Amino acid sequence: MIDARALVSPQAELAADVSVGPFSVIGPQVQIGPRTVIGPHAVVSGPTSIGADNRIFQFASIGDAPQDKKYRGEPTRLEIGDRNVFRESCTINRGTTHDKGVTRIGSDNLFMAFAHVAHDCVVGNSTVFANCASLGGHVEIGDWVILGGLTAVHQFCRIGAHAFLAGGAIVLRDVPPYVMVAGNPATPHAVNSEGLKRRGFTEEQLRRIRDAYRILYRSDLKLADALARLAPLAATHAEIRTFVDFIHASTRSLVR
Repeated sequence: MIDARALVSPQAELAADVSVGPFSVIGPQVQIGPRTVIGPHAVVSGPTSIGADNRIFQFASIGDAPQDKKYRGEPTRLEIGDRNVFRESCTINRGTTHDKGVTRIGSDNLFMAFAHVAHDCVVGNSTVFANCASLGGHVEIGDWVILGGLTAVHQFCRIGAHAFLAGGAIVLRDVPPYVMVAGNPATPHAVNSEGLKRRGFTEEQLRRIRDAYRILYRSDLKLADALARLAPLAATHAEIRTFVDFIHASTRSLVR
């Protein structure tokens, strides 16, 4: 399963059925789980752990040192879950000691060509990074988020679950769950209704989410007053509680 022209460190740990293509390089302190396929000309550096059933295409760079001028070679890590796809020329960096020391990628994510995940980011599950979508350091991406092509997310921003970032969006502040944003700088445009329908949200849930969006973004209320209006809905409906909890936890302020 390992091409004779690949270079695999004796200190790497690969499951018996991992496939490694020609001219790929697997460094020391790399762990790769069952049925994962590493294409040709890919580089996986450690310390990095990769779960099962992942696919890494040619010229991807996974787990190399963070692009941080403060980094001095400390032993930081990258952790990747299961069933992720990293297309051509993706770059996924390890963490730094200025955060938790680890970059984390969940499961069932698609990273299209030239997508970039910087140091100390946390990416959830079932996300899509279209071509050239990029994260600055310390960014958090919730489950089911879609980032359009050429999207850029500023350092330390948080993107809530089920959000949709249109192609070319420049995101400088936090994006709440369910919200669609576009532009430079990115501003909110609507609720990601189609995405929520595909994921099984009911019409009643969608109605409540749209109401919450209107209270936050269309009622001309101050943020504290909008949150006060949303509190009764959040107390009885989990989807609104997710929305409100995200807003309370925001430290960079919200897209407005």
